[in-house]
Amino acid sequence: MSNFNIIKLPLNDAALIETNFNEDSRGIFSRFFCNNDLKNLLNGNEIVNINFSQSKKKGTLRGLHFQNEPNQEKKFVRCISGRIYDVIVDLRKDSGTYLKWYGTELCSNNKKMIYVPEGFAHGFQTLENNSEIMYCVTNYYSPNDEGGYRFNDPSLKIKWPLEVTEISNKDLNFLDLVQS
Repeated sequence: MSNFNIIKLPLNDAALIETNFNEDSRGIFSRFFCNNDLKNLLNGNEIVNINFSQSKKKGTLRGLHFQNEPNQEKKFVRCISGRIYDVIVDLRKDSGTYLKWYGTELCSNNKKMIYVPEGFAHGFQTLENNSEIMYCVTNYYSPNDEGGYRFNDPSLKIKWPLEVTEISNKDLNFLDLVQS
């Protein structure tokens, strides 16, 4: 039995991953990541970093971030405490879902993960105080290849669930797609 159920999303190559777990009187056990089970999504790439992010305040927004070539990265994002609304945007001009977005709730209770392919932007908004995520990435962070678009870019029409309470100046000052 696989540790994960991989569900294709309406965006080309993206997936939602349900984690299978074992439960008994002590609690639960599950894999956070398994290279063997997820190798088809990795397509020859390896996980090189596992990152952690904590947001103290409900409504905090981080994103929309991406890495440009040659340092594009794949991500596996999972909320380990609290709840977030996670959003991915297909930025691949040759894709049939170019500039389409998908959002879903990730939380410690549903134990779901979102797979973010190369060429996608990623962002999230916290739905509870002290929400924490961990995410596995396939490339090292390269400040020179970092990119982003504004979370409320009118051409994307992303429906964030809450008013933004916290956002970094960098994220707030990203350009819209039409201005970049």
